[in-house]
Amino acid sequence: MNDEFERLKAALRAQAAKPPEGARERAIAAAMTAYDDAVQATLDGDHADKTFASWWRRLTRPKSNTYLVFAGAAGFALVAVFVVLLIPLSQVLDFTEKGVMGQAVESGQEEVWKAKVIPSPQTAPAETTLSAPAMEAFEEIVVTSRRSIEADSSVEPVSEIVSYSTVEVRPDFDYPEQGRDRFELFETNPIKVVAEQPVSTFSIDVDTVSYSFMRGSLNDGLLPQKDAVRVEELINYFAYDYPLPLNRDTPFSANVSVLPAPWNAENRLLHIGIRGYEIEDDDSRRANLVFLIDTSGSMQAQNKLPLLINSLKLLLESLAPEDRVAIVTYAGSTGVLLEPTLVQDKARIRSALERLSARGSTAGGEGIRQAYLMAEQNFIEDGINRVILATDGDFNVGITDMDELTGYIERQRTSGVFLSVLGFGTGNYNDALMQRLAQNGNGHALYIDSLPEARKAFVEEARSMLFPIAKDVKIQVEFNPSAVSEYRLIGYETRILKREDFRNDKVDAGEIGAGHRVTAMYEFTPFDSGVQRIAPLRYQQGEVSATGSEDELAFLKIRYKLPDAEESRLITRPVTQGDSLASVAAAPADVRFAAAVAAFGQILRGGVYTGTYTYDDVIALAQGARGEDPFGYRAEFISLVRLAETAAAMPALR
Repeated sequence: MNDEFERLKAALRAQAAKPPEGARERAIAAAMTAYDDAVQATLDGDHADKTFASWWRRLTRPKSNTYLVFAGAAGFALVAVFVVLLIPLSQVLDFTEKGVMGQAVESGQEEVWKAKVIPSPQTAPAETTLSAPAMEAFEEIVVTSRRSIEADSSVEPVSEIVSYSTVEVRPDFDYPEQGRDRFELFETNPIKVVAEQPVSTFSIDVDTVSYSFMRGSLNDGLLPQKDAVRVEELINYFAYDYPLPLNRDTPFSANVSVLPAPWNAENRLLHIGIRGYEIEDDDSRRANLVFLIDTSGSMQAQNKLPLLINSLKLLLESLAPEDRVAIVTYAGSTGVLLEPTLVQDKARIRSALERLSARGSTAGGEGIRQAYLMAEQNFIEDGINRVILATDGDFNVGITDMDELTGYIERQRTSGVFLSVLGFGTGNYNDALMQRLAQNGNGHALYIDSLPEARKAFVEEARSMLFPIAKDVKIQVEFNPSAVSEYRLIGYETRILKREDFRNDKVDAGEIGAGHRVTAMYEFTPFDSGVQRIAPLRYQQGEVSATGSEDELAFLKIRYKLPDAEESRLITRPVTQGDSLASVAAAPADVRFAAAVAAFGQILRGGVYTGTYTYDDVIALAQGARGEDPFGYRAEFISLVRLAETAAAMPALR
């Protein structure tokens, strides 16, 4: 391989002799034909020679006559010239002799590529390949060359290039991208004065993306990005044993506790717990699911498409034989991989999943359009009709404008087809887009960082994701200014609603699935505590008194719609002194554990309001509140807190 690179570098430095007239076009045609032959040989199982140097030899393999020997050599030199002239070196990643993916090559450096080419996933079990930048660079060379040839009518057009999808692109070593995952920017909820703003309104959130992404980062020894930490999603990752509602007429119950804030004993926590109605296993509602799968080049990593395939296999085990599944794929173009198929034909569905491979750019918008069309064509009345989008969120072809995409999905939800989103991978994960798609599609957003997480989502909690019991669920809390002076909502920054949105049934909000638990927390300052953070105004109105009972701290309202309804219903409950607990230790274990998770999330976001509370304090509180932990999720949380104590703030470039 080193000899080939020395020849390449020498060719770059040398003054190339001028070839005979017409040799350039013939050389390019010969090189492209050889390349097509090489890729086809890979498809046919020709795996004997896998080195980068041999790939170049096959690319420029001369034919039997002497003239094509010269043409192949000229083609090799010409490709090298195209690399220099057409591809900005700042866009080509440096592969050093150590085989580690490094920084972008600066102009003037000689060492450009070091990589290996290997067989496709369909024909070989273990693979290493040419780097993505190298493949993209070569593709640009060939396309540019083809245009030059086709512009000359005297040159016979060459055949189409074989798709790069048959070659998996993977660096020799995992490379941590720096700050390329995209999250919606938001500020931590501020403290509000009850006398000025007594009402707080927000949409519920049962997504768990933030927790899974945080876990993946900490397991890699890194702190998650600040805006990747949504405290409510950390809290709601765990199942809490709140009392169940009695029937579907009131699909969930509201439970309230008031306790001292663990990080500030002078303040109080208002803990609100909601649990959805459980659907019986013999429920007759059938599911019409369309898996919309991203098969673009960015999905080639092991924690993306391969994990996605195994995750969907797990989901199949949670579906009834009479449920239907279809598969739509999208990359540079969109296609139907599997027509609607009964789950009882699992072999056919698994076979379709096994045929998935990653290639090309990402026509996500067109994929969404086709998936909705298929779901509507096979719509089941009184059934579950849902598109499940599985992607890293890197849409770069078709509808790419966020507002246009979310507007389309918002209009489509009126058809009765909901959208859920499964996120995979790191490096270019577009969480900001995925969150908006799920929220506007009346669905959930999940992030799958491992096969155990896939099992949690698709086996243990599959019915919660697939079977909605209420939609457009909103919470509004009005604080009593004679009992509470200040408050702040912990988390839900991206779910805040206007006060007037609460009664407006046209305003979209979150969905609750069967058995879902939703937890929300407020930290508030009692009126007579004397520890208010915001100084009183100089000019104030007279004393404001509560209109309800004298011992009321606040009034809780929950508004929701049944899955097939357009008019909302209302649940109300006063929060009174009778809901207060004398100490943190007196609170139920679930409430204490949720408080520990809330403290951890706030510390990860900078700890603006948690004072001197530390990771060790979080561990101590969580340890004493683990309770029953059959799957080990709470024990894992405590381990993650320990990892956060030593995690790096940002990955180092290699």
